[in-house]
Amino acid sequence: MANSWRISALAERHRALGSNLEDWSGMGTAWTYTSDLADQHEAIRTHAGLMDVSGLKKVHYVGPHAESLLDYATTRDIGKLYPGKSVYACILNEAGKFIDDCIVYRTGPNAFMVVHGSGTGYESLLRSAQGRQVAVLFDDDLHDLSLQGPLAVDFLAEHVPGIRDLAYFHHLQTKLFDRPVMISRTGYTGERGYEIFCKAADAPLIWDSILDQGKALGIIPCAFTALDWLRVESYLLFFPYDNSEMYPFADEPAGDTLWELGLDFTVSPGKQEFRGAREHYRLKGRERFKIFGVLLEGEQAAAGGDTLWADGKQVGVLTCGVYSRLTGKSMAIARMDVPYAEQGVKLKVKGSLAVSAIAHTLPFDDPEKKKRTAKG
Repeated sequence: MANSWRISALAERHRALGSNLEDWSGMGTAWTYTSDLADQHEAIRTHAGLMDVSGLKKVHYVGPHAESLLDYATTRDIGKLYPGKSVYACILNEAGKFIDDCIVYRTGPNAFMVVHGSGTGYESLLRSAQGRQVAVLFDDDLHDLSLQGPLAVDFLAEHVPGIRDLAYFHHLQTKLFDRPVMISRTGYTGERGYEIFCKAADAPLIWDSILDQGKALGIIPCAFTALDWLRVESYLLFFPYDNSEMYPFADEPAGDTLWELGLDFTVSPGKQEFRGAREHYRLKGRERFKIFGVLLEGEQAAAGGDTLWADGKQVGVLTCGVYSRLTGKSMAIARMDVPYAEQGVKLKVKGSLAVSAIAHTLPFDDPEKKKRTAKG
């Protein structure tokens, strides 16, 4: 944790659960606990789990030019957001290549909060804000507790009036355990879930209260690595672990297109004016690879970097694998040569495992996204 410069108010809670607080985005993060990751994965899929994801970069953009700044910098039509609405967006460089993803929350007429991933989107936006009427505030006091799973809404409904009516990618200002919070219907699990943004001083009380009062519903603390298990099933990418920053092409700079990553849906229909737009559209149909799923034989998880083979040659690389006790399946996300990214194509896995596999469409779990968008 030598590089950590951001401090979680829950650090001692994580240490008590067995975490060594590994560095992620400058914050000591509970990568694992002493409890079984399979139990944590099962809790989120069947009941609910609580995670500290405060390592995400939370930044406020406020002022008359905030909307235009974010509209040009991201792939979404920011003008369509109203206070209480958010959207998942990507940030590209001038070459039309992905450098970060984020969620943009509109909190007022000229006010936004952007929760950045681990790419360079924040730094890019900070440079773009120079000379404009927009204040940029990196908010490390704001903590983010993620309560995810089918019973999350049942727990919150006991404490937050109207929470069942909160739609997917909407947020509200309210109180939880008599502390001011912003609750967002978002998450990184593929389940119905909520992110609870609170002051650092209130995070320990909220964390303890959810775990104590939610015990009867099966709510348990879950470590950050549990997200890998969930994201593989739900087709949720994690920069840079699925990107060419980790798996470079020979003689090419790092960077992937949205077409290659399957993130082209994040470009609002008809939007032409955003950073990298011309190159983004020019590169359509020129994919060097595609993100695709792989279903492996056996009961072991593949490792990142394991290779895929067919027709006597390497045709891909696995970026993240998991074996699910719930489904009895070994699954992985892969960067795959385009001709082989078709359902049912037979493959061989080499590396930490030597097994047969097939190419499989993503997501493995809930392909119609009915769970995360459920009403009532």
